[in-house]
Amino acid sequence: MITARQVAADVLARSRARAGFVAELVDDAFDTGGLRPPLGGADRRFVTQLVYGVTRRRATLDALIEPFLHKPLHALQERVIDVLHLGAFQLAFLTHVPKHAAVHESVELAEHVGSPQAKGFLNGVLRRVSELVTDQFTLRPGPDALPFEPHASPVSSVVGRYRKLDAPIFPDMAAEPIAYLSAAHSWPHWLAERWFARFGLEECVRLGFHFNATPPLWIRTNKLNVDREAYRLQLAANTIDSEPGEHPQSLRLVDAPGVRDLPGYATGDFAVQDHSSLLVASALNPQPGMRVLDLCSAPGGKTTHLAELMDNRGAIVACDIEPKRLDTVTTLCKRLGVKIVSPHLLQENAEPPAGPFDAALVDAPCSNTGVLGRRPEVRWRIKPTEFEHLIRLQTKLLFTALERVKPRGAVVYSTCSIEPEENEQVVKGVLRAMKNVKLEAERYAIPGRPSDGGYWARLRKV
Repeated sequence: MITARQVAADVLARSRARAGFVAELVDDAFDTGGLRPPLGGADRRFVTQLVYGVTRRRATLDALIEPFLHKPLHALQERVIDVLHLGAFQLAFLTHVPKHAAVHESVELAEHVGSPQAKGFLNGVLRRVSELVTDQFTLRPGPDALPFEPHASPVSSVVGRYRKLDAPIFPDMAAEPIAYLSAAHSWPHWLAERWFARFGLEECVRLGFHFNATPPLWIRTNKLNVDREAYRLQLAANTIDSEPGEHPQSLRLVDAPGVRDLPGYATGDFAVQDHSSLLVASALNPQPGMRVLDLCSAPGGKTTHLAELMDNRGAIVACDIEPKRLDTVTTLCKRLGVKIVSPHLLQENAEPPAGPFDAALVDAPCSNTGVLGRRPEVRWRIKPTEFEHLIRLQTKLLFTALERVKPRGAVVYSTCSIEPEENEQVVKGVLRAMKNVKLEAERYAIPGRPSDGGYWARLRKV
């Protein structure tokens, strides 16, 4: 019978091959079609914890492992590296897994990944990591108490909580802040350099803790079915605590079970949507009876929210370039009871529907730097050279939407990025080129205050 650790190792291998986003790959791993006995809910949570944790903390895990290697880490087989990462993550970041179990179970993965000859090597390295990681923790909550020494690893969502190490592993924060941020908080060097110059050390440390923590589960209650307070009562009846967010449809769930196990899932009483993302459709303020263009619709969270705000009256043309992702929009609409969305597959180099539309939403492809915790693979996949391409695409999409709305029509432009080049600078460039458009409002969502990071701007044709 397959184990949770074996599933996690397989998902990591598929993620490295860019077979999909981590969230999709974990779902695929548990959708076996009856090919093997299903794992339970606790196993799924453990797989998710392992996969997300290893992906987020890859650079930190490398720093913990490399002192005990006799050759460069990249010279090892990739699947052996995955096993080292899984073992080191359990040793350094999971207090509920005994050290001996973390080492033994990781060594046993050698056969599963096709490298039984690596058992002795894995055992030796992971035993050394287990000796390096102590059982002592320290809390240094303020900027004056940051650990300007390399003997501690940031470990949890509590800003300033560190696990002590028996040897200096990380660069000194005072002397080499960028190198420290890259290793201890697990960012690519270019991103650590970029954010240190922009935000400074204190904010970078806060962002590091935020992006390495398990993000909270936010949901949007479906106003077509139920109001927020009624749904909170449903949750409470199932002993699930929740907290209302700023938006009248938002709830933050505390220690919730799996999404599909929540009351009202099958009947469409809610959709999973982060608090900051929830504000975007409301910024457009769509009205019942409108015709709305959603230019980058998948996976459908904002599309279905537009439909809810329109009381399921009017029409939304939901565009995307990938058939599989567009299918997720249709599936979500069906579960939520949304009936006014028409999916529109954009073929390569094809123009979107001509309109005219009363309003449009451009939730543009972006670097996703505001959601590194929720999309952990992004920090390793995005490259600084990609910004130029993204900015050109974002600008083109915003022009396209503005050309298709009626006079006095509104367009909301949004991203999950916290980079100015993708946000206000794109908007300013379009405003300079289109004299018949004005900026009405814009908003940055700061990561961790209270949810994901991102940006939106509402523009209007005059």
